[in-house]
Amino acid sequence: MGVCECPARLLLPSLLLLSLGLPVLGAPPRLSLICDGRVLERYILEAKEAENVTMGCAEGCSLSENITVPDTKVNFYAWKRMEVGQQAVEVWQGLALLSEAVLRGQALLANSSQPSETLQLHVDRAVSGLRSLTSLLRALGAQKEAISPPVATSAAPLRTFTVDTLCKLFRIYSNFLRGKLKLYTGEACRRGDR
Repeated sequence: MGVCECPARLLLPSLLLLSLGLPVLGAPPRLSLICDGRVLERYILEAKEAENVTMGCAEGCSLSENITVPDTKVNFYAWKRMEVGQQAVEVWQGLALLSEAVLRGQALLANSSQPSETLQLHVDRAVSGLRSLTSLLRALGAQKEAISPPVATSAAPLRTFTVDTLCKLFRIYSNFLRGKLKLYTGEACRRGDR
């Protein structure tokens, strides 16, 4: 009786890892997860799908209040000249603000008169994805670098603006993942000292 339970319990995590395209034998450390481009690409794809779903909807996609989000524009010349501590601060603060924004969007959608199941699903996925990305960035050392950047690197205040629709919120989410987050994780993984 108990013999059948164990293999079934081991099968589920193996299937989850296979669905991500990750090796099953020996659990990969969290660091290698964020450094595996397929993992970040999965989150980017989910964000892009959510943006596409909300592009055509007018009713139900408007938010009852403006939500503050991070500016996702990247000046590549300035980014490459930044110390890694400055990059970590910008990414960590942006991810924290984006997480707050998506959580607020989730609450506003739940309180709307007729929340769409499809919209709710995409917002819930975004909340879950941002939690996972925060955990993976923590494993990469981004939080530590963001909290205690080198003395010489004083970070500029995070640039923000507001959005009033789920489409704009998901566009920011998608752009942030494809831009600053991907740039930071790529460089941190290449350095290989994390």
